[in-house]
Amino acid sequence: MRKPFIHLPSIASKISSTIIAVSMSACAAALILFAGTAAAETAARVDDSESSQQLAKVRRTAGPKTVVAIYEFRSSVPEVRVGAAQEMFVTALIKSGAFAVAERQRLNEGVMRERQLNSSGMTSGNAAANQIAGARYIFEVVVSEANAGEKESASGINVGGMKVGGGSTADSIGMDVRIVDAHSGMVVDAVNVTKAIEASTTSVSGVGNLLQSLAGMSGKSLPIKVDGEHRSSRKDGVDRALRSCMEVAVAELAKRLTEE
Repeated sequence: MRKPFIHLPSIASKISSTIIAVSMSACAAALILFAGTAAAETAARVDDSESSQQLAKVRRTAGPKTVVAIYEFRSSVPEVRVGAAQEMFVTALIKSGAFAVAERQRLNEGVMRERQLNSSGMTSGNAAANQIAGARYIFEVVVSEANAGEKESASGINVGGMKVGGGSTADSIGMDVRIVDAHSGMVVDAVNVTKAIEASTTSVSGVGNLLQSLAGMSGKSLPIKVDGEHRSSRKDGVDRALRSCMEVAVAELAKRLTEE
C-alpha cells in the first residue's frame, strides 16, 4: 500500500502561523490584563500579617495588666522616624492585651494639663487628687542595625530575541528592647529581633523579536510591527518590617513578663 505523502514545509508553515496567532492573542490579553491591573483599587483592611497574628495569640489573663512605660526610643537607622516608630511600638503593646501603657513622652501636653484644669475647678471629677499610675517595667528600645544588600541575585534568559529577567535583594533591620525593673533600676532582661526587607524585580522585553523569529520560520514576516515590554518591582517597606519586629518582640515580652 502506498503511504500518503506528507508535505513537511506546508505543515511547518501551518504550525508557525498557529504559533504566531496564539502569541499575538497572548500579547493582546497581556496588555488588557496590565491595563486592568493598573486601574484596580486595593481596599483597606485590618493588618493580618504573620507577626500580627502571633501578637493576637498572646495569652490574655484576667485582672490588672502589668503597667509599662517607654522613656527612651532611639534609632541608628536614618530611614526610621523615631516618633512614628515609638507610636507603632505602643500600638503593639496595647494590641497584645498583656500591658497597660503609662504615658510618659507627652505627659505635660496631655495628662498634666488635664490635671491642672481639674485642680483649678474648671473640670468635674477628682483627677488632680489621684496619683498617676506607676510603671512596673520600663522598656528602652533601640533600632540597632540595618544591613543593606545582605543578599542579592539576578538571572535572565533570551528566547528568539525576547528577554526575560529577574532579580531579588534582601536587606535586614533589627531592634533591641531592654527591660528595666522600675523597683530596682536593674536591667532584668533583653529581647532582640531581626527581619529581612525583601525586594524583587521582573522584566520582559523584545516580544516583537520573538514573534518575528516565529514568522521567519515559515518564510513570512509580520504585517505590522508588534512589540511589548513589562517591568514590575516589589519591595517591603522599612516601616512594615520594623512593625513586624516590634510585634514579635512584644509577643516575646508578654511571654516573659506575664508568666512569672
